[in-house]
Amino acid sequence: CVHTENCFVPISEIIAVEETEFNKKQRNIGRWQKMAKLHAFAVYYVKKARNHRWRCSDVTFWCVDEHLCNQWIQALKELLEMQKSRPKQLLVYINPYGGKRQGKRIYEQKVAPLFSLASISTDVVITEHANHAKDNLFEVNIYKYDGVVCVGGDGMFSEVMHGLIGRMQKDSGIDQNNPKASLVQCNIRIGIIPAGSTDCICYSTVGISDPVTSALHIIVGDCQPLDVSSVHHNNTFLKYSVSLLGYGFYGDILKDSEKKRWMGPMRYDYSGFKTFLSHHYYEGTIAYQPAKHTHGSPRDKESCRTGCYICKKSEKELAEQHKERGLKHEEGEEEWKVIKGKFLAINAVNMSCACPRSPKGLSPAAHLADGSADLILVRKCSRFDFLRYLVRHTNQDDQFDFPFVDVYRVKCFRFTSKLSEDNESSVMDIGKKRFGQFCRDHPACCCNIVNSTWNCDGETLDSSAIEVRVHCQLMKLFARGIEENCKDEAAYSQSSVEQL
Repeated sequence: CVHTENCFVPISEIIAVEETEFNKKQRNIGRWQKMAKLHAFAVYYVKKARNHRWRCSDVTFWCVDEHLCNQWIQALKELLEMQKSRPKQLLVYINPYGGKRQGKRIYEQKVAPLFSLASISTDVVITEHANHAKDNLFEVNIYKYDGVVCVGGDGMFSEVMHGLIGRMQKDSGIDQNNPKASLVQCNIRIGIIPAGSTDCICYSTVGISDPVTSALHIIVGDCQPLDVSSVHHNNTFLKYSVSLLGYGFYGDILKDSEKKRWMGPMRYDYSGFKTFLSHHYYEGTIAYQPAKHTHGSPRDKESCRTGCYICKKSEKELAEQHKERGLKHEEGEEEWKVIKGKFLAINAVNMSCACPRSPKGLSPAAHLADGSADLILVRKCSRFDFLRYLVRHTNQDDQFDFPFVDVYRVKCFRFTSKLSEDNESSVMDIGKKRFGQFCRDHPACCCNIVNSTWNCDGETLDSSAIEVRVHCQLMKLFARGIEENCKDEAAYSQSSVEQL
């Protein structure tokens, strides 16, 4: 077989091989002009561009011997069949209302043709109302699929994740309302095709919010384990979280922005500015258990990347700890650390929460799969100091280098607001007492906000007393984490297609 250029592609990044018609314009070598019939096949492969962007490219090979051409096609297809991690059948949920209402168009024009090229069969469900995908996942035979794909933003991903994890626990007889329950790992991977207002989870696990890039990660069968936090209140399950749990500043932004959905994505900027000016702080108590099994800290420079050794070592260490204790309840054996105070923001993140506006995220050294969360406490401070802290999210400076900011790597924590602690008084009495205090603290706005709202991956939780527990690698994504260098050929497999 002949091609005019050298080509080096790992088998793991070939998308498809197809017989094709030879293009006469390619006959640029004199000796090929005399031949009556040329046989050709095209190899479609992943081409890596800048900023973690992937594209589907192709190269055509031709020869005069039809039998030889067919042998090459067959040999390459057999090699692709040996890639067992690749999905063959997918269940796809499309949110047609999210973001700029482009989900259906993005899937049909950019993603579906690639799935078809890779011989992936799909069952597509267009969601018609909130929790449609979640409810549907409790009904369908999910075990016939190699993965579930959600087309939308973080809200759509959260819905699919809740449905899939919930279905797994139901099938295994696990009570999700028990905060101490050992949850069953979800081995059916989730793929995210970004098409929403916010695509934080996609950005933090792939490195870019791009539908074609995400589709190609799904096709080649990438797998990235992901920690999931469960949130409970009084032995009642509330939500799962994979990115941000935020009380105070980020909770108030979300609560205010929900009333302004008509503004589109711009509502977050408006609500953020308004919340910053209001400068509310909230009293409460945090109790947490340090994540002693982890091999990193929130203040180090070790970012989570493809094949992260910290995630692998931490997972192994955590498994050994569980084995030694015979799966006893660790919280009864280990000391809880307690912090009381007045906080502008309480944030717990399972990943960096990076996005285009904040390339490092809320916690640059947070890891995707180490069985821990980074708990960030921003104590009461001046507006100017709080602004300095927020600005640090957009540059390369250490955002935890402030006397009013504390960060801890934890495996579980509890939060109780001051209002919940004062349960001896009636709700009305507490309201009056807090109202007086807040009017003295904020004479200009004369506000009576006594509790914030939890921002749980972009959805509101109104409970002022919660218990949060990190479940190590509870689920898997069609991703590989953020690569150090997209053009690093050293990572290429040895079983590669060179010049044929």
